[in-house]
Amino acid sequence: MDKKAATQPTLDPQLVTDASSRLRGLLLETKKVIVGQDLMLERMIVALLARGHILIEGVPGLAKTLAIKTLAEALGTTFKRIQFTPDLVPADLIGTRIYNPKDAEFEVELGPVFANLILADEINRAPAKVQSALLEAMQERQVTIGHETHRLPNPFLVLATQNPIESEGTYFLPEAQVDRFMFKVVIDYPAFYEEMAVVERVSESFEPITVQLTADELREFQAMVDQVHVHPAVTEYAVRLTRATRNPEEVKLGDFKRYISFGGSPRASVNLILGAKALAIVRGREYALPEDVRDLAPEVLRHRFILSYEALADEVELEGILSKIIAAVPPPHIHLGDPHRPSRSADPSGSRA
Repeated sequence: MDKKAATQPTLDPQLVTDASSRLRGLLLETKKVIVGQDLMLERMIVALLARGHILIEGVPGLAKTLAIKTLAEALGTTFKRIQFTPDLVPADLIGTRIYNPKDAEFEVELGPVFANLILADEINRAPAKVQSALLEAMQERQVTIGHETHRLPNPFLVLATQNPIESEGTYFLPEAQVDRFMFKVVIDYPAFYEEMAVVERVSESFEPITVQLTADELREFQAMVDQVHVHPAVTEYAVRLTRATRNPEEVKLGDFKRYISFGGSPRASVNLILGAKALAIVRGREYALPEDVRDLAPEVLRHRFILSYEALADEVELEGILSKIIAAVPPPHIHLGDPHRPSRSADPSGSRA
């Protein structure tokens, strides 16, 4: 037996089942207010567990802000909403030094970013300096005010929203910052009966939201995610998916090469695995499966590769290319009864033996 595998801590299946039940209770609590948008709500919980950040894009009126506020109410954590505007300055986000004439010295006034959950509403309306300040907070989980560095609370999660249909008074998000988001979730209009339910709920008072998880319990679940087992074949599958966005010819999609300027970075592969581990806990398993990686692939990859000018000229849509790339990478087969051993009927690359 591999020494590393022998010393690796294993999760108690019952603890995982209990955690999954609690997390689904959190999801159901948010559903008291939010109708539909199941994928968005699940990705928000996965991002919480995986210590990632999430960018939600959709037209106005799709309950992006309401969903985040409702999730924050169901969590016993601190929550701050920051409305991003073109006249925002970094001090409005992270805080500043204020002179105290009584003591004849400067004091630090911490900004709203010092909370467990941050709603960055209409994030693409903020100028470059504010984006840079938020970038340090997201990546380093700390901010610098003057000559002092201040650690942000733990857990810390940025849930950002942006409106794709307006361009006046907005700024393109820097690629470096977009890459810091674990997920980019694109949401669409609700179905007919979902919209009927929305109208009915708005005409009545919402059910009160009760706290389902405390910050300490959330940190325990995050530590549990760290122990989820990932088979090497699952890791290889995640890397193959990311590489296919850079080199589509590797999956026999060479015609797409001219449409892609830049593909996903290794951070995409990392986030596929981190997200898969968190999703495994949500689904009540102590090990990740290829299906977890595949389900998260659109949200992890869509904001990490850039189409070329030729793709824009030919009116090629990013989502169409992405779906074909994901479909072209076959997932490996893992024995459900033994997550540590690949199936004999297929090699780790997914091709039949």
